[in-house]
Amino acid sequence: MVSRLAAVLLLAVSLRGCLTYEFEHEFWLRVDGSGAVNVTGRPALWTALKGLGSPEDPDGTATREAVRELFERSGLRVKRVTLTRRRGQPYLFVSAEFSDVNRLSHTPAFPDLRVAFLGRGGRLHLEGSWQRPLDAPDIGDRDRDGLMAVRFHLPSKVYSHRNAAEGVERGNILAWRQDVSAALAGGRLEFGALMDERSILVSTVRLFVGAVVLAAALLGVALWAAIRRGRRDLQQGD
Repeated sequence: MVSRLAAVLLLAVSLRGCLTYEFEHEFWLRVDGSGAVNVTGRPALWTALKGLGSPEDPDGTATREAVRELFERSGLRVKRVTLTRRRGQPYLFVSAEFSDVNRLSHTPAFPDLRVAFLGRGGRLHLEGSWQRPLDAPDIGDRDRDGLMAVRFHLPSKVYSHRNAAEGVERGNILAWRQDVSAALAGGRLEFGALMDERSILVSTVRLFVGAVVLAAALLGVALWAAIRRGRRDLQQGD
């Protein structure tokens, strides 16, 4: 019985780790609002969700060159654009950096995203939503299977979140997802999180420095005690 339960749990973990998305925004944020974003998706979904290319020929018009131009026109620093294949289908991938996540909304690259990342009351607040633009082209019945997601790698301790699919995942990751068919029908993803204003890296460095200082202080006290004892023993010997 125990071995069967272990096998089921192992299978569940494996399936969760193998979860893939047909269209995905993945953000890495810093506490100052700067960061990086990767966007991956089928060309037809780039057309339907971001208005890139033509619905008559998304594979031929939603291209690497078009993606790069779209992101650079929106003020991002494009690092890489690739076209890969998964299960025989093409996927466009772009990786880019930004100086302020608050400036991404309403840009040509993110007509589908509304995001605010602000500090209030000693806490950082992430608030926003994702939704297909009303004027985005219709791609008909194609490419409606699978899941789409918006994911954030957050820079500090998360105190709360708004309906993340799996809660706080490893590395302070929060993910919101829905069926592609619901996304194409105009489904709205609301997201939000409340976190510490200090980055995990800074907190870790401070903790490490504090531990080093404490260890040095303890070593100093131990040396002082040893020297004092040695002097006292010498005096008693005299």
